[in-house]
Amino acid sequence: MVDADQTFVIVGGGLAGAKAAETLRAEGFNGRVILIGDERDHPYERPPLSKGYLTGAKERDSVFVHEAAWYAANDVELHLGQSVTAVDRDARTVRLGDGTVIRFDKLLLATGAEPRRLDVPGTELAGVHHLRRLAHADRLRQVLAGLGRDNGHLVIAGGGWIGLEVAAAARGYGAEVTVVEADPTPLYRVLGPELGQLFADLHTDHGVRFHFGARLTEIVGQDGMVLAVRTDDGEEHPAHAVLAAIGAAPRTALAENSGLALVDRADGGGIAVDESLRTSDPDIYAAGDVAAAHHPLLHTRLRVEHWANALNGGPAAARAMLGRHVLYDRVPYFFTDQYDLGMEYSGWAPPGSYDQVVVRGDTGKREFLAFWLKEGRVLAGMNVNVWDVTDPIQELIRSRTAVDPEALADASVPLETLI
Repeated sequence: MVDADQTFVIVGGGLAGAKAAETLRAEGFNGRVILIGDERDHPYERPPLSKGYLTGAKERDSVFVHEAAWYAANDVELHLGQSVTAVDRDARTVRLGDGTVIRFDKLLLATGAEPRRLDVPGTELAGVHHLRRLAHADRLRQVLAGLGRDNGHLVIAGGGWIGLEVAAAARGYGAEVTVVEADPTPLYRVLGPELGQLFADLHTDHGVRFHFGARLTEIVGQDGMVLAVRTDDGEEHPAHAVLAAIGAAPRTALAENSGLALVDRADGGGIAVDESLRTSDPDIYAAGDVAAAHHPLLHTRLRVEHWANALNGGPAAARAMLGRHVLYDRVPYFFTDQYDLGMEYSGWAPPGSYDQVVVRGDTGKREFLAFWLKEGRVLAGMNVNVWDVTDPIQELIRSRTAVDPEALADASVPLETLI
């Protein structure tokens, strides 16, 4: 049993932190729960920032994990607009930016990640944007609407998920869009060349221009405004706004400064945690984008930056903080919506890990499943405009059983019979 006089502190006001606080109360913890976030908005979900909210399909209030009144009603103490500047592991305290010191019995670090910055001349111009926080989305939504009205140009550095989702949103507003990507296709290192090309074709069909095999070297401006971008192959592209979508880095400074074990940046970075999301300090846990967890199913240490990991990791960490037995072995999952294409991806198949890609369905109609295999075992699966198949796809991954590729490709064979 957890004593009522204990204090559990959560650092990070995102989905992982909010769901951890919710779980602590749902599981009967009646001590103090303190949630500290460095944004002034109460905890919100990030997918709408590049999807529904950015496109204008959803209102701002739809992004929040709970209504503002939920926190007081559940006796969760919020410290918003406050950064944590230090963790003292010996004293079991955290220090806030205003000098406040808070004692903890258990601590959860859910500090998330921050967008990587372009290291080129011109990044100080007013038209250069990032997308990670709600304030970024507020601003970018207005920018995209203005570009659409004025036939303006948006250049996106990076052809990953965020870059493509913003490209789709921008085209929805009527803006001109150019994506600059160093690889031969978008999503090349995630999906490989064939399926990466499918996303290139999708966006090209909707008027997006791609410039592959190049990197931004300069953002050109005048009077503080963006006019164009230049790339390392000598090309120049008109631009009235630029989005840096070149990935995110885990926010590990607190953990590093307090001496917690980290994962090397070359291996993805993050705070090293075990299968219970416990750090090298038995009273400190980490969840969400910042946590590099030992994955018992995949037999590797893995840091996942997607919504489902925050949704499920926060509650798992909360249960572990309460002393429950936790084995966090969720199959990695993410989704995207771009134009009329909806997609879900389950599993983990980094470049070089698979030897075969099997497709079931019609890629031309963009209604299909794709599977990444290694020696016949399914490592990952993706469903595009085909629904209600996530559970069997994840069961195929969990089973670690070799399957017949021909049966896997045959839409008349139920996936459940292959498990």
